[in-house]
Amino acid sequence: MTEPTGRRERKKAQTRKSLADAALELFLDRGYDQVSVKDVAEAADVSVTTLFKHFPGKEALVFDEEDDIEAALVAAVRERAPGQSVPQALCAHLLRTQDLAKDPGWAPFLRMVEETPALRDYSHRMWMRHETALARAIAEETGAPEDDAACAALARFALETRGLVQHHADPRRAAEAAFALLEHGWAATHPGA
Repeated sequence: MTEPTGRRERKKAQTRKSLADAALELFLDRGYDQVSVKDVAEAADVSVTTLFKHFPGKEALVFDEEDDIEAALVAAVRERAPGQSVPQALCAHLLRTQDLAKDPGWAPFLRMVEETPALRDYSHRMWMRHETALARAIAEETGAPEDDAACAALARFALETRGLVQHHADPRRAAEAAFALLEHGWAATHPGA
């Protein structure tokens, strides 16, 4: 995330960070369902009204880097290596995010999200909200019209792949297989089927 330049923007960013940090600490300590937004606001020393100025709801407190996630997805397409296809770039990006998830420091967070239905659902919805921006980036990079159905389909399927990869015994193999399908199409990977 870029550093806010003005005093007001820096103060808003600090308040947002304080809220997200307080929320995560409370959620991990007590459990997501046992913590209220009032608890979070009190821990960050702000009003509940201020909390809702920064976050639309309780789930959003857990996923406070949504803009960064979208920027990274778009960058994976726009800044891919010469000769690297869009599906290859998206596969590499997904595998990098999976590698980060292996960090032991992430384990409590990931367990909390996986074990809390509201967070699991929110995480999926949040991830899929990047579909439009990703489809637009793919269209721009390939010279296709902004509303190109193939670009939209690639964006959707690439994003949905994350769920398959996360729960597979061999995430790398699963990602490579899914993106090979996207890269070459069904007919190329399953002739006659």
